[in-house]
Formats: sequence, structure tokens, C-alpha cells
Amino acid sequence: MSLADEIRACRLCADRFAATKTAHAPRPVAWFDPSATILVAGQAPGMRVHQSGIPFDDPSGDRLRDWLGIDRETFYDRTRIAIVPMAFCFPGYDAKGSDLPPPRICGQTWHDRVMSALPNIRLRLIVGGYAHRYHLGVRTGVTETVSRWRDAGQGTFPLPHPSWRNTAWLKKNPWFEADVLPALRAGVSEALG
Repeated sequence: MSLADEIRACRLCADRFAATKTAHAPRPVAWFDPSATILVAGQAPGMRVHQSGIPFDDPSGDRLRDWLGIDRETFYDRTRIAIVPMAFCFPGYDAKGSDLPPPRICGQTWHDRVMSALPNIRLRLIVGGYAHRYHLGVRTGVTETVSRWRDAGQGTFPLPHPSWRNTAWLKKNPWFEADVLPALRAGVSEALG
């Protein structure tokens, strides 16, 4: 059984998800291949991804692909782009309808194994605070982490989550589009080249 198949069969969080407002069953979305050269390290799938089984299959994905300057076909080519969130399943909603955080047990169980199975990564896109903490070891907020993107090291870009909820953040931080996105698109083009 491949690592991706092991992840897809995982049911560690079945009781946890059954107890959420959505009372859903696990549906791990494992989207990677050892030949991938770009890593998109995110947080956790949302409800739409839970339903479709395709990562970033929502308006957040549209925005992310625009940031990267690539089309859907390129983005979903597992041999080129690995999409590895901190949790492979939709964690559910809290009582107020907000996404719950990625369960730690998922990252503890799978993340290091997946990272070891991706030897060809040339560009790491670290999306959102949970991923920033794991991949970059930072404890700063998203704005500070992303504003210091040059400090993340060659081939690494910390990014805000592309959710519509961050539209106000993007308006308050025009430097992101002016400075980060051109460098990000150039990095993506080079890593895919």
C-alpha cells in the first residue's frame, strides 16, 4: 500500500469529527507524488474539498492559482505540485460555523513521513499560520511572517491563506501583491521549468 493510500484509509479522527457540528466522517485528501518539485503546504481541507476530494477546489484555490500564475491543469498535476496540508481531512465547524483547527494527531502521524517522501521539492509555499508554525518554526502572526518572506530562505514563501475571509487583509497589505507575488510567480515558473 502506498503512503497516499495509507493516508486515504486513515480513520484516526472518526470520533472527533462525529462530535463536530457537521458530524461528518473522515475523508483524507492525499495529493502528492515523489516527483513533485513544488510543495503547497496548507492548513486543512474545507467543506467543499471534503465533498469533492480535490484540494483547493473552491474560490480559495482560484485565488491561490492566480497568485501562482498557473492554470488548474498545472496545479493539479501531482507529478509537479504536491498539496500537503497540516491535516488531510476537513476538521469540521465549531458551534459558530467557523472551521475548527487541524487536529494535531494528523500532522504528528503523517506529516514527517510525507515530507520524507518528497525528495525533489525545489519550492515550498507555506500557506497560513498552522503551516507557518510547523514548516518555519515561527510563532509570529501571519502578517509579520509573510512580511518577512525574504527571511524564510531560498525557495520558501510564507503566504496568507487565500480565503475570501482574507480579502480585507490583502487590501490592508498592498505590499503582498506588489512585492511578494511577482517573486512568487517567478519562483513557480523556475521550479516547474
